[in-house]
Amino acid sequence: MLTIADVTIGFAGPSLLDGVTAQVERGQRIGLLGRNGAGKTTLLKLLAGQLQPDNGEIILDDQTRVARLIQDVPADLHGSIGEIVLSGVPKAKVDDPTTRWEAEHDVEITLSQMALDADTSFDSLSSGMKRRVLLAQAIVSRPDILLLDEPTNHLDIASILWLEDFLSRWQNTLIFITHDRSFLQRLATRIWEIDRGRLFDWSCDYQTFLVRKEQALEAEEKQNALFDKRLAEEEAWIRQGIKARRTRNEGRVKALKAMRRQRQERQEREGTAKLSLQDSQRSGALVAELKDVSFSYQDQPIVDQFSTTVMRGDKIGIIGPNGAGKSTLLKLLLGKLPPDSGQVRLGTKLQIAYFDQLRDTLDPEMTVQENVGEGSEQMQLGNKKKHVLGYLQDYLFTPERARTKVKFLSGGERNRALLAKLMSKPANVLVMDEPTNDLDAETLELLEEQLVEFDGTLLLVSHDRTFLNNVVTSTIVFEDETIRQYVGGYDEWQAAVARRPQESSSDKKTPSKPDSSTTPFEPAKVAESTSASDSNSPRKLSYKEKRELDALPEKIESLEQQIAQWHAVMADPAYYQGGGDKIASDAAKLAEAESELAQAFERWEQLES
Repeated sequence: MLTIADVTIGFAGPSLLDGVTAQVERGQRIGLLGRNGAGKTTLLKLLAGQLQPDNGEIILDDQTRVARLIQDVPADLHGSIGEIVLSGVPKAKVDDPTTRWEAEHDVEITLSQMALDADTSFDSLSSGMKRRVLLAQAIVSRPDILLLDEPTNHLDIASILWLEDFLSRWQNTLIFITHDRSFLQRLATRIWEIDRGRLFDWSCDYQTFLVRKEQALEAEEKQNALFDKRLAEEEAWIRQGIKARRTRNEGRVKALKAMRRQRQERQEREGTAKLSLQDSQRSGALVAELKDVSFSYQDQPIVDQFSTTVMRGDKIGIIGPNGAGKSTLLKLLLGKLPPDSGQVRLGTKLQIAYFDQLRDTLDPEMTVQENVGEGSEQMQLGNKKKHVLGYLQDYLFTPERARTKVKFLSGGERNRALLAKLMSKPANVLVMDEPTNDLDAETLELLEEQLVEFDGTLLLVSHDRTFLNNVVTSTIVFEDETIRQYVGGYDEWQAAVARRPQESSSDKKTPSKPDSSTTPFEPAKVAESTSASDSNSPRKLSYKEKRELDALPEKIESLEQQIAQWHAVMADPAYYQGGGDKIASDAAKLAEAESELAQAFERWEQLES
């Protein structure tokens, strides 16, 4: 459908894309990855024909239509939903009286598929619904290739799940940029990665990509180390002066010059941010307690008779639709907003660091250095002092970029600047409102590690399901016009919701009327007690099950040996010089063996218990 042929483009500094070549087949769903500023959006603009490459060409089949959903909602877009979606139909089709009816019919079908009302004003919609309208505008012409730039940014979980389901049924080709790992895992059948000007085609799903990427980076580091060692030896030789056998030595000098050029042209991999939370004195055991708290905004109830207790060391995720009142609940928990009724009690020795969704704690007219250093060139970090520019380099800001005003930064850079400011202050309570937007995968994983190891208390608002699963120990969820609390992360919440019909039917046998909005609701504990009562008398294993249990250790050992052999083969740098089909086939076999091993362990646990 589409060919990228030796494409090069750059604006300042090294080329964003340097001699890139790739092909796109019909029906593929390609996840486009790369660090902030690597050139992902630039590539989508090239594919959409909105930019022209410096060299090379983008070759499209004559009948291929391309549509692109941009990252941000345009500020100057007004009118009804129907008018905006109709503007996505080719103008010639709309203006021609013989085809106008067809265009309007396409709009009606698209609006029906996406549950949108044609007469509703675009300005009255939430940011999530505006994104849905823009997606309808992009697909109304039935493009053969749909390009999406960060489609999940600023969407709540319900909107993300709807988008995932819709795109999973999309029959045509999809190329999308996202840092949402759950979204990638669900949709991507092929991974492209932009790294230091090159486009790597991994031809696999996201989980396989993570394994193979780590192995490829290890191989690259070894090759670079060997090259640098040889170069150092040749440099030492040239400094000794050229001796006899001049002809042979001239060839060696030419080879050295070529090695110098090769080393100079090598683009080093961009460093990884070094995140580090500053230690603070421990807070009291109680951080915050809410008793029967209610709060309304302009006669609209936000919190109604809600009670909860936050203890030192809790890591609580707050989940809910956009506009439900998550940020309001945070302010109530921190005592920054007085409730209409009820009591809020705060603990002692609280040192709070706040990461706000709108980045309001950063002055857009000041530079990154001025925002983080607060007018001083030296920063106190624990028992040490450090220059602001040196500290900001840990967050991937060059001295030039650190002296740039915040208003000129990208979304990812603003997030890193806010993290730098947040983590420079000692704190025992971290409050983070949507910290994951625009962060690349490496920085996200480092932030996760820091938060998991943080000894203090964490209050986290996020729509990133993987992030919630990896970090929080409990969740407060806005659902069914009330607020409930659950043990565990996103997956545990979903499992508890799935169990609720069974629990409600069993509750009818023993009538009781607990108020879930006033008492922290913990379905996981209910489920544990239920399962415990059901399993008071464990049954004996059958003869067949005993034989199966006896055979499992040998089977597990065999599978582990197979997996180790596959990993050893894939760790060889020469392995990746083979054909893509063989690599994909081997990766599938490895995934099958790993799945079989997991099932064997699970079965062993079942039989043992």
